Amino acid sequence: MTNIMIRAIVRPEKTPDVLQSLLDAGYPAVTKIDVFGRGKQRGLKIGNVVYDELPKELLMLVIDERHKNAVIGIILDAARTGTEGAYGDGKVFVSPVEEVYTISTGVKETADAKTTVTV
Repeated sequence: MTNIMIRAIVRPEKTPDVLQSLLDAGYPAVTKIDVFGRGKQRGLKIGNVVYDELPKELLMLVIDERHKNAVIGIILDAARTGTEGAYGDGKVFVSPVEEVYTISTGVKETADAKTTVTV
């Protein structure tokens, strides 16, 4: 089993849609963090006021790599504004996860096997 981490930066108003879509598809485990930043559009200018950092939410989940395309598709569909999307809808990042440790049980998961870690 090879795990990957998916990090999705989405508009705050789209987060409930993304979370519900993931839950409905059988992916309930998600960590959500409020973040601020800017993308290629370099913030937002309204009149004379420039908003350099915009509020977003970072959603993180670790899944089996076999489910990567399904989960990315769910996120893209649920996070996109309108039928074609718009600047500022967000980004999805995918990276490998080498090891996972469950704090309560001490179980270490790797791509090869699960082992109990004693500290």
